[in-house]
Amino acid sequence: MNHGVSESLIDKVKAEVEGFFNLPIEEKRKYWQRPGEMEGFGQAFVVSEEQKLDWGDLFYTTILPKHLRKPHLFPRLPLPLRETLEEYSAALKGLSMNILDLMAEALRMDTGDMKVLFDEGWQKFRMNYYPPLLLQVTTEIQGLQVMKDGHWVPVVALPNAFIINIGDTLEILSNGMYKSVEHRATVNSDKERISFATFVSPKLDGDLGPAPSLLINTQAQPKYRRIGVADYFKGYFRRELAGKSYVDVMRILPTLITPKADPA
Repeated sequence: MNHGVSESLIDKVKAEVEGFFNLPIEEKRKYWQRPGEMEGFGQAFVVSEEQKLDWGDLFYTTILPKHLRKPHLFPRLPLPLRETLEEYSAALKGLSMNILDLMAEALRMDTGDMKVLFDEGWQKFRMNYYPPLLLQVTTEIQGLQVMKDGHWVPVVALPNAFIINIGDTLEILSNGMYKSVEHRATVNSDKERISFATFVSPKLDGDLGPAPSLLINTQAQPKYRRIGVADYFKGYFRRELAGKSYVDVMRILPTLITPKADPA
């Protein structure tokens, strides 16, 4: 679909991901999440015993920068999967930087503001397996929904096309001109579904806030606080996954001016 990532590479990733989920449980235990960590096999955003968890399995790992890879995870993946993900990661980095450059141009930002945050940014890969509620097996099952006007709307995926979700960091960076998308995955009543996603985030030693060039070029006031990227993610991952609650924490609330009482 004119994105520059070959169909054969996408098909190879699909096949390797499916093969990974089909490994014996003894093999998958090697990649289990460790206490206090999110990466590996398991669930994301487990912060309390009361919260609702996903119906399904996931595997989540850092790919870039390489020095942040967990030594017991990515380097120990089966070689065909690891080599395929290396190739896919490079292709997705090129695609994501092209998209970010176009977004910066549309926002009247200096492209350098995007480049300095994302060129050496954090890239994570997540693969998901959603089992059926009845035991039938198939592929190419739709399951992504996005929140629009207070309602969940199904997303119809086109073959070999990428679905791009705007995240909280881009909402903050764009000073609210781009809105992050609240989304969820649904379970089919009788069919399994496999999906995978790449997350592109700013570099951990950067600062997150409305882009300075955007504020200057649009003469706008910042609507979000500025914070270190590492501190932002520490707060984000401590919270239970519940709508867009954390991006709301970052908003700068308008100051209410109380009129002075008439001395008379």
